[in-house]
Amino acid sequence: MAARITELVLDAHDPELLARFWCEVLGYVELQRDGDSIEIGPPGAGFGGPQPTLVFNRSDEPKAGKLRLHIDVNATDRDQADELERLFAAGARSADIGQTGAESWHVLADPEGNEFCLLRRRVPEV
Repeated sequence: MAARITELVLDAHDPELLARFWCEVLGYVELQRDGDSIEIGPPGAGFGGPQPTLVFNRSDEPKAGKLRLHIDVNATDRDQADELERLFAAGARSADIGQTGAESWHVLADPEGNEFCLLRRRVPEV
C-alpha cells in the first residue's frame, strides 16, 4: 500500500483571491467553502480524483521568506512562452529566488507572493 497526495493546503490572507487565481491557472472549480476556507479542484473529479485539490485557509500571519514547498506547473495546450503570458495576465508575476537566468523554467509568484514554477515541457491534460 502507498499514500497519495489528495490536497495541498495553503495559508492565505485572501482565500477568495487565491482561489480565483489558481482556478484560472489550473482550470479548477470551487468545490467547497467552510468558514474561512475554500477548496478548489478539477471539475468533475473533486477530492480524491487523480489530481490533488487545493485548500486556502485564511491566515493573518504574513508570508515569511521563500516557501519550503512550491507548486510546479506545465502547460497542456501551448508552449511555455504563451503559457507564461497567460499566467501574467491571470495575475502572476516574476519572482527572484536566486536563479541564474539559465534555467529552463520560470519562477513566478501568485497574487500573495507564493512562489511557483512554470516548467518547459508541455504535458497532456488529465
